[in-house]
Amino acid sequence: MQNSSPQRFGDLEPSKWPGERLGLPESGPRSVARVGSRIMAIIIDWGLAALPAFFLIGGPNATVWNLLFFALIQIVFIPTIGGSLGHRVLGLRVVSIAGGWVGVWRPIVRTVLLCLVIPVLVWDSDQRGFHDKIAGTVLIRSPERS
Repeated sequence: MQNSSPQRFGDLEPSKWPGERLGLPESGPRSVARVGSRIMAIIIDWGLAALPAFFLIGGPNATVWNLLFFALIQIVFIPTIGGSLGHRVLGLRVVSIAGGWVGVWRPIVRTVLLCLVIPVLVWDSDQRGFHDKIAGTVLIRSPERS
């Protein structure tokens, strides 16, 4: 008798749409944020982090400070307002797969991996980067903005 469910990790079928396996809708509120929005959000956050790094600190260490301010924006705003400033401007929200508040550790783990860049470039068929998978989070379109 043949079992119809996948037996190995590699046997898992790709999602029909990003977020299908997570129980998220194909489009609209609570659907997985798409690539364009993600890129714009990171550009906004990087730009906001560059302001204090270059104008207040400047010098040869400004790039390092830019990365630190970027990480701080992520770690502070994800658990407090549901996403970074770039996320919120674009109507996105970082949520826990388990439900409820994302807590403090998820944004820290997510941000460390985000700053390493490589985990961000590895995605699954739900368009979740490795940084979101490890942290147990997903970036969705905000339910408040229909």
